[in-house]
Amino acid sequence: MIKLTPLALVAALAAAGSACAADLPATERWWAHVKVLADDNMEGRLAGTPGYDRAAAYVAGRFAAQGLKPAGSEGYLQPVAFAVQRIFPDKSSVTLVKDGVAAPLALGEDLVLSARVAQPAGVAEAPLVFIGYGLHMPEAGHDDFAGVDLRGKVAVVLSGGPSNVPGSLRAHAARERWEPLQKAGAVGLITIQNPKQVEIPWERSKLRAVEPAMRLADPALNPVKGELFTAAMNPAHAGKLFTASGHTLEELLVLADAGKAVPGFALNQSVRATVSRETTKAVSPNVAAVLPGSDPVLSKEYVVLTAHLDGLGVGTPIDGDAINNGAMDNASGVASLLEQAAALKAGAAPKRSILFVAVTAEEQGLLGSQYFAEKPTVPKGAIVANVNMDMFMPSRPANAIIVMGEEESTLGAVARRAAASQGFAVMPDPAPNQLSFVRSDQYSFIRTGVPALAGRLAHPVGSPEAAGDRQWRAERYHGPKDDLSQPFDLPTAVRFNAYMATMIREIADTPKRPEWLPTSFFKRFAAAK
Repeated sequence: MIKLTPLALVAALAAAGSACAADLPATERWWAHVKVLADDNMEGRLAGTPGYDRAAAYVAGRFAAQGLKPAGSEGYLQPVAFAVQRIFPDKSSVTLVKDGVAAPLALGEDLVLSARVAQPAGVAEAPLVFIGYGLHMPEAGHDDFAGVDLRGKVAVVLSGGPSNVPGSLRAHAARERWEPLQKAGAVGLITIQNPKQVEIPWERSKLRAVEPAMRLADPALNPVKGELFTAAMNPAHAGKLFTASGHTLEELLVLADAGKAVPGFALNQSVRATVSRETTKAVSPNVAAVLPGSDPVLSKEYVVLTAHLDGLGVGTPIDGDAINNGAMDNASGVASLLEQAAALKAGAAPKRSILFVAVTAEEQGLLGSQYFAEKPTVPKGAIVANVNMDMFMPSRPANAIIVMGEEESTLGAVARRAAASQGFAVMPDPAPNQLSFVRSDQYSFIRTGVPALAGRLAHPVGSPEAAGDRQWRAERYHGPKDDLSQPFDLPTAVRFNAYMATMIREIADTPKRPEWLPTSFFKRFAAAK
């Protein structure tokens, strides 16, 4: 069991943090936080490790130095318990079987086994069924599960979704496919990434397959009930799954790239698997502080600001470097969180109370934010909004922002006004099939009925700057090159922080609570709550 950082260390780092950042100008203060959090000393901030605990101590120290009140369950900390699963590829095997003939797949080259979901010890032999995008969206007139018999079978799905369905709903359905999958009786899932949607090349992404992954220890908070065989197929080799089906992956990709529906069909072969794994325990804390509001009534409500503190830790070396420093993802966002805390504390007290939460285990599936959203340290019904900061990409000058979720609630209008105040235009997400809307911590609050959004800097489609962002994802994202040596544009980071501060202030001071728009799919979660 990982031990939490002693309070004495929190106090020591509070003093160090105060000395390093308090008296610096805005352009340097934000950068000072990034340098501390992305230093090799933090060892990539993997949740459940001493490196993460050092980062948590630094953030708690900054909250204390700024005069914010503790808002965890243990001072500034809210410990979260995890189950940690490791897969051993050298002791595992996956085989395709057709008419009694077995064709082994090479783990690492053909596919990787997922450690995030509780894996069974193996699959005796289960038929494979391709179910298109694997999206259950009857409200949008699209349901890949309709009329498909998945009992005792392994589903195969292609990433993405039809373009006639809003990107946010596509993203939600992709993340929530576990329940319909298990209700249909499936025993496993194999995913294929559309090659045109790949952010991280397979040669890099497969390296993470040998690293352990987390899930919340509380089974009630897990979307997957029990064990389920899960794997991801290398897009370059995924054609092996279709050889007996009468279809090819290439013809399906033509439909997908055109934004059309993709048919489902039996793949006419089975999968057989043996999975060697072990499960251990760990604890990693969210770090939470509160700035009390000034209004006698509104101060009992809370605006929650989040940024994930964890990273990917120390992994397989790439070009001799094994530390995934996570400077952009997400030391940049935590530094912005600390800047918002300092700015709001220094100005007039906001009318609503503000919760600042640096969450753990985002990289493991939004687990720390899910835990806080489900088990907050304030009354659950008093949380009125969430604003999330995650790798907002201040790598070069920018004059536009993508606001994920801006079309779903009244927060969108606030975000647009705040952006305009800093000279930013708000542009639509150019790549909705990358599922950004559900891939960061704002989604945890959306699932509990709380209006939420997140923003990042962006550039016009087709511009050299947009191409540079794509190159960053291919070369640096989730790897050791996301470090302090890469370009950062400090004036643009300061402008983004000013945009955030303007937006947060308006949310906190507006008498009316933020609301879901009547057209939003996600308003149903508020109704359920």
